[in-house]
Amino acid sequence: MSRYARFEPRTLRFLEELRANNNREWFKEHKARYEDDVLDVALRFIISMQDPLAEIAPRFTAVPTRVGGSLMRVYRDTRFSKNKLPYKTNIGIQFRHEQARDVHSPGYYVHIDPDQVFIGAGMWRPDSEPLKGIRERIVARPAEWQRAIGGRTFKRQFDLGGERLTRPPRGFDKDHPCIEDIKRKSFIAVREFDVGDCLKPQFQRTVETTFRTAEPLMHFLCSAVGVRF
Repeated sequence: MSRYARFEPRTLRFLEELRANNNREWFKEHKARYEDDVLDVALRFIISMQDPLAEIAPRFTAVPTRVGGSLMRVYRDTRFSKNKLPYKTNIGIQFRHEQARDVHSPGYYVHIDPDQVFIGAGMWRPDSEPLKGIRERIVARPAEWQRAIGGRTFKRQFDLGGERLTRPPRGFDKDHPCIEDIKRKSFIAVREFDVGDCLKPQFQRTVETTFRTAEPLMHFLCSAVGVRF
């Protein structure tokens, strides 16, 4: 049996149906399908990533548990949201740093839904102190930052995403050559795929090579926030 895992057509079908029937009654009726077609498939993928991740980025974890691990929960937190739909209609898998507290820490991310598949690496909306640390490291080591995001393979595969401030953050020189990156609120590199790519036998290998390509960025971010890569 191949060590590589992939996602299944039935996984995407369930997510499509959940999007059309995003209510507790429907989900309760079809929960066994969710566990077979989505949960088990995603956990199998996480298990298959444990050994390669230990080689690529040994301080990042692939935790195949139903709750509290690498698989993000299907239940939406609707307490402070205008969107009261109870369920997420995507698979979100985050391989976090061993010292991570939450989704705002350094991590690798795999996103699967019926309309979009992408791989991410970096930090999404870091808290104020780590955000300041990243910005200060860009100021202090602009050449290192450019090497982290300027490699030919990196630029071919990734786009840097996320929101930016409209003005430079307080205390930072508006004329710094990297000011547009210093203004970022997130430091996320995203590689987009066709949806059908996640069904192909080579998808996991593509995830692994993509994670390797992101190593300079992840190394920079880990150093900036004071954790080892």
